[in-house]
Amino acid sequence: MDHGNVIIRFERVTFGYDKDRPILNEVDFGVRENAKITLMGQNGAGKSTIFQLLLGTIKPDEGKIHMKQGASIAIATQVMPEECLTMTVRQFFERAFTDKIYDLDKRIKDAFEAVNITSDLEKIIKDFSGGQQARLLLAYALVQDPDILLLDEPTNNLDTAGIEHLTGFLMVYPKTVIVISHDADFLNAFTEGVLNLDVHTGKVERYEGNYYNVVEEIAARVERDRMQNARMLKEIQDRKDKINFFAHKGGKMRALAAKLKDQVIEAEENMVEVKRDDKTIRDFTIATQDFTDPLVKITSVRVINNHEPRNVEVNISLRKRQRLLISGPNGIGKSTLLRLLAEGTDPGVSITKDVKVGYYRQDFSGLDYSATVYESLESVMDVPDNEKLREAGAQFLLTGELMRNQVRSLSEGQKGLLCFARFVLQKPGLLILDEPTNHINFRHLPVIAEAIEKFEGAIIMVSHAPDFVSKINFTEWLDLGTL
Repeated sequence: MDHGNVIIRFERVTFGYDKDRPILNEVDFGVRENAKITLMGQNGAGKSTIFQLLLGTIKPDEGKIHMKQGASIAIATQVMPEECLTMTVRQFFERAFTDKIYDLDKRIKDAFEAVNITSDLEKIIKDFSGGQQARLLLAYALVQDPDILLLDEPTNNLDTAGIEHLTGFLMVYPKTVIVISHDADFLNAFTEGVLNLDVHTGKVERYEGNYYNVVEEIAARVERDRMQNARMLKEIQDRKDKINFFAHKGGKMRALAAKLKDQVIEAEENMVEVKRDDKTIRDFTIATQDFTDPLVKITSVRVINNHEPRNVEVNISLRKRQRLLISGPNGIGKSTLLRLLAEGTDPGVSITKDVKVGYYRQDFSGLDYSATVYESLESVMDVPDNEKLREAGAQFLLTGELMRNQVRSLSEGQKGLLCFARFVLQKPGLLILDEPTNHINFRHLPVIAEAIEKFEGAIIMVSHAPDFVSKINFTEWLDLGTL
C-alpha cells in the first residue's frame, strides 16, 4: 500500500511516572498515513503509555509529539470502563461525541456491521459477554471515523469468528492503525511494520516487514551481537594474559605490555551494546491439594441463545488430573458459567467442600485493585512467608518496587502474571481459567501452558487461543454452541 505523509512523529520524547526512572527515553519515530503498525514490547514497557501520549491524556516530560493538523484519533481500549457498565448501548456511543449526533443510530449500525454484532440499542452494557463487550469497544472507536485508530489488545475475549472478521476488516481499513497485541498470528496477518519498545533502554526502534519476520530479525540481531562480543571478550582476555606475562619482563617486553593495555582499552570501548531480549518468566509449578473425591460436579448449564437463557442437563464430574474445555461463540454464556461456578451460586454445579479454587477472570475483577502487589500475594497464602512470597513474585517478574505498588498500577499483562503467582502460593485443588492468555506476552505462554499441563488438580478452562489449548491435554469437552 502507498503511504502518504507522516501523520505522527515523536521527537526526543521522554516520559516517566517517576521522573527519576523514565519509561520512555528520548524516543524518536514516525508513522505514515494509512500504515498498519504493531507496537511491541514486554509487559509494563510502556506501550499503553504511548497510546495515552497520543490521545493527549498525559503530556511528555521532554520532547514533542507532532500530529498532522486536523487528524482525528480514537482508541478501542482493552476493558470496558466501569462507569459504562450501567449505560444503554445508545448512551455508551453518545459519549464518543461532544456534540449531539443526529444520525447516531445509523453510525452505530454501520459500526456494528464492521465488528459483526447486532443488538438492541437499549440493552445494558453489563449484560453483554466479555467477547461482545470487546466488539462494542472496537465499534466505539470506529463510530468516530478516526484518521488514526488505536487498538489495545483487540482480540482479547474474541472467539475465532470474531478474530477472523476483525483481521479482514483491518486488512482493508483505509486509514492509519496502530495495534498493541500479544496475538502473534493476528498481528502477522496484516501488520507491515513494528515499533519495538525496549523496556531496558526506554527507546523505540522501527522495523519494516511482517510480525514474524521482525521477531526473527530481532532475535538474530541479539545473537549476532552476543557472538561478536564473545569473540572480542576472548581476544581481550588473551591480551590481558599476555600483559600479565610481559609486565614482569624488562625492556621491550614491558613496552609491549603497555601497548597491549592500550589495545585492551580500545577493544573494551568497542564492545557492542547487546540488545537485551525481553525477559521470559521462569518455569514454575502450581502445587495442588490432595483430594481423592471428585472436586466438582456439573449437572446442568445455562446457555444463552438469541438473548434468551435456558438450562441444559449435562453430566460432568472432575477428579484430579481431569480437565474440561468449555467452548462456544461469544455471548453464549461461557464466562457467566465460570463466574457462577467459582462463586458457588450455580445450582447446577457443586464443588466439594474445602476445595481451594484458583480463578483467573478475564477482566481481573477478582483482584483487589487497592491492595499492594505484596498484599495481593500474601492474601492467598495459608501461612504468610516473606521469602516464599518474594520468590514467587520474582518468578513472574514482580520484583522490587512493583511489590509496593497497588495492583491498579500494574499493566494488564502484569495483572495476568500476578494471577499465576497467586496460584503458585495458593496451591488450589481446582483451577478455573477464563481466557488465561489475555494480555500475556507471547514469550510467557509456552511456560504457562507447560505449568497448566503439569498441574495435578482439576481444570476448567475457556480459551479462544488454539495454539495454547493444543499444549494441554483435556479429558472432557463441553461445546455450549451445540447444546
